[in-house]
Amino acid sequence: MISAAVMCLALNLYHEARGESLAGNLAVGFVTMNRVADPRYPDTVCGVVKQAKYHAWSDFPIRNKCQFSWFCDGLSDRPKDDKAFMESVLLSKHILAGTVTDISEGATHYHATWIQAPYWTGDLSAVLELDQHIFYK
Repeated sequence: MISAAVMCLALNLYHEARGESLAGNLAVGFVTMNRVADPRYPDTVCGVVKQAKYHAWSDFPIRNKCQFSWFCDGLSDRPKDDKAFMESVLLSKHILAGTVTDISEGATHYHATWIQAPYWTGDLSAVLELDQHIFYK
């Protein structure tokens, strides 16, 4: 049985960093955990991953109004690559157990390298660039 926290973190790793290096996956995972520890964000892994603006009439997030784009892009969130998802589950278990080190330098934000820097980057400091993401705190 996979706990809710492991499942939420694993889905975030799968959708945000699948195909990237172990370091890139770790950094994405620790952004999630750093947000859990930060009072500005929800205090659970699932709360952070599912943080969004929701329709008043349902539990469905408003499209493109989420902290992590995959969660409200209108596409299925079900993993299609079983091997990659199981790797995300295993790494999530290690992150949650505290058996791996935060290489993100405490980052709470990131964005893909191929997009224009979001408005919020002006308020933060870039601390790391790995694979296809730039990390900020």
